[in-house]
Amino acid sequence: MNRIKNAFEKKQKGLLNVYFTAGYPSLHDTVPLIKSLTQAGADLIEIGMPFSDPLADGPVIQASSTAALQNGMNMRVLFRQLEGIRQEVPETPILLMGYLNPVMQFGVENFCREAAEAGVDGVILPDLPLDDYVAEYQEMFRRYNLRPVFLITPQTAPERIRRIDELTDSFLYLVSGPGTTGGANTQAEGVQEAYFERIGAMNLRNPRLIGFGIGDKGSFRRACEYAEGAIIGSALIRALEGTDDAPAAAARFVQSVLN
Repeated sequence: MNRIKNAFEKKQKGLLNVYFTAGYPSLHDTVPLIKSLTQAGADLIEIGMPFSDPLADGPVIQASSTAALQNGMNMRVLFRQLEGIRQEVPETPILLMGYLNPVMQFGVENFCREAAEAGVDGVILPDLPLDDYVAEYQEMFRRYNLRPVFLITPQTAPERIRRIDELTDSFLYLVSGPGTTGGANTQAEGVQEAYFERIGAMNLRNPRLIGFGIGDKGSFRRACEYAEGAIIGSALIRALEGTDDAPAAAARFVQSVLN
């Protein structure tokens, strides 16, 4: 089953992918957050695997990762938490986002096996080189029915974009501009629009989601003008800070974006 493909076929425009950090705000919030986000209308769920040295994450997500690690979250705990999630959330795609070092420490095949057994659909590893994926991991990912997602930036060469599009069967993650997640976009709006329009004109086979700097209804709607949907992470993490009821706060946030 390709839940990611099914999601894009079911809703061809305005898809919302929401990111949260596993084990934040508290260790056992992971599954309740998945359920509440889905019920509130999120189309895809992206779970961050906390890591001490992230490359693409801004200060908000970094702080949530630090807190999650202090709470006792790790990959083995996360996979235990996800056991049985498909009885609760049968259709919504679930992706894991993280970095290559912890995956390699866990064992790449062990990671793929446990992710597949938990019902995970896709994996985002921003520091996984494309050539290494093809040479070492592509066959393994396919064997466990895990779909990789690669990031595309305004500086990504057209040849690399087309190669990513040919090698994957999920969606293309368009980074809206320079910087890390959650930061203000430093690109002029016209330059950003030209980038999105250039990607759209390439007639790629995979759908596109825009991420980085998307944080409210307005930015979400603007992103959806140029892609099938958008990814929100840091703004949701901010909405969870200091709350006594993370699932309720998450649901309110999603509804504020979609309604």
